[in-house]
Amino acid sequence: MQYRTVPKNGENLSALGFGAMRLPTKRLKIDEERATRQLRYAIDNGVNYVDTAVPYHGGESERFLGRALQDGYRERVNLATKLPPFMVKSRVDMDRILDISLKKLQTTHIDYYLLHGLEASGWKKMLDLGVLGFLDSARASGKIRNAGFSFHGDRKTFREIIDAYDWVFCQVQYNFLDEDTQAGTEGLRYAASKGIAVMVMEPLRGGTLAGKLPDGVVRIYRDAPVQRTPAEWALRFVLDHPEVTVVLSGMNDEAHISENIRTCSDALPGSMTAEEHDVISRAAGVYRQMMKVPCTGCAYCMPCPFGVNIPNCFQLYNQYYMVPGRLMTRIWYGVQLMGGMGVPAYAGLCRNCGKCMKACPQHIAVPDELRKVSKKFDGLRTKALMPLVRLVFSDKIKEE
Repeated sequence: MQYRTVPKNGENLSALGFGAMRLPTKRLKIDEERATRQLRYAIDNGVNYVDTAVPYHGGESERFLGRALQDGYRERVNLATKLPPFMVKSRVDMDRILDISLKKLQTTHIDYYLLHGLEASGWKKMLDLGVLGFLDSARASGKIRNAGFSFHGDRKTFREIIDAYDWVFCQVQYNFLDEDTQAGTEGLRYAASKGIAVMVMEPLRGGTLAGKLPDGVVRIYRDAPVQRTPAEWALRFVLDHPEVTVVLSGMNDEAHISENIRTCSDALPGSMTAEEHDVISRAAGVYRQMMKVPCTGCAYCMPCPFGVNIPNCFQLYNQYYMVPGRLMTRIWYGVQLMGGMGVPAYAGLCRNCGKCMKACPQHIAVPDELRKVSKKFDGLRTKALMPLVRLVFSDKIKEE
């Protein structure tokens, strides 16, 4: 495993970090046996940075890690979790939430503690409530070792936050489609110029850059001077930046974990050639031309009060326009969202309450986009397929 140094404390962190937001599930709950096996495999193969947060998996991610990091594994990793501004109403809440995280994680301290998902309004709220004093106190008490923040706002706010405190690290969304959004490359370089380590989230854009690919991207990768998987191309792009300390991957598949470990072992800063960067640039152009909704599948918008599976709606909507097999995508929409295999969760259930927009770190106009999804999928074409869908998947429905 490749290790990169945190400038302010000299610690060496694995270039690949294990993100605990998308752990494998079984019957809608974390598959603890499999997830524990995956996590420990990653640690045994050099990963020493594990990231979670209070809301992940409905609040169960921290509890899971508390159990999975027993048997000496806690001492082998740097553990990161977050203080969610939406749960904070007072200064007292900050201490209370931190103490709860410590208890769930079964640890005496958090190695890397973040203010979660900051943007302009959340940052102002936390400042007004005295968050900087809280961080000073938590560090002095030993409950946290390093203070940082994750970010989903504009670059002006990012600079303001960077300059406001003696941060050890920050966490930003970055991939070859997000060079100019949120903090972007400019923010990446600004943080590094201040000696702040940068942890990168969403390097695969919620799996968009590594799942089913548009034909144009398939051709670009096929004709590239070196053959790599889509995930490897995306991870190498991020790790090619010397400003990046850790790239986080929400890994839940054994093969993907092994592949990511191999990739992050030798994807050194500045190792990609100009020709390889051109491959990435052309692939990004295809994605930008075809993608309808910039959703990463983070599920911060969930649960929807009216039952809409928002990330799944957007994933299938993008898939419809980006990859071959539109009829099959429509069938899967019926299977997954219109009651073909369980409770209906289709886009047309949206009642424009706006809760999802407040939670979306990508600042997507979610109700507006859901109306487009509904117009595309909720009509007669999909409904006409439903009797066939129910017949084909009847056995599966009985199992559920």
